[in-house]
Amino acid sequence: MLFSTYFIQMSSIIVSALAGLTLIILRIRAGKQPTSLRKIIIPPLGMATGFVMFAFSATHIPWVWGLSAFLTGMLIFAFPLIVTTRLERVESEIYVRRSKAFIFIMLTLFIIRLSLHSVVEQYMSIPQTGAIFYLLAFGMIIPWRVAMISDYMRLQKVES
Repeated sequence: MLFSTYFIQMSSIIVSALAGLTLIILRIRAGKQPTSLRKIIIPPLGMATGFVMFAFSATHIPWVWGLSAFLTGMLIFAFPLIVTTRLERVESEIYVRRSKAFIFIMLTLFIIRLSLHSVVEQYMSIPQTGAIFYLLAFGMIIPWRVAMISDYMRLQKVES
């Protein structure tokens, strides 16, 4: 085997940590610039390209597992993001304002993900584990962004 399971797991953790740190930095910086409907919609569209992974048999999982992961992201993990993300109008521009708890929530979600990762890997392969957590993350981002779109549209109407 070219790469050991341990190497793959450690690489996954490092990449996830870097991605999470990058996300936190980008979200903090985004609060300093006005947002747009396009900026709200593009991340989930870009993330949707990840569904291509399911074209490979190594990532195939039972439908029930995939649906459970997606619904868990949607019904549990999206809630803290929705609650801590608010849009507000400053003059004619709309800005994303996150509470100070945003970084703590993102770090907590990352720790929960890492904790669950080792449990889930006991029952399925690494690619399948990646597929499960991808669906969980996708389920989390959809309601979060829909809530942001709703707030954005409401603030746009206020201007009219």
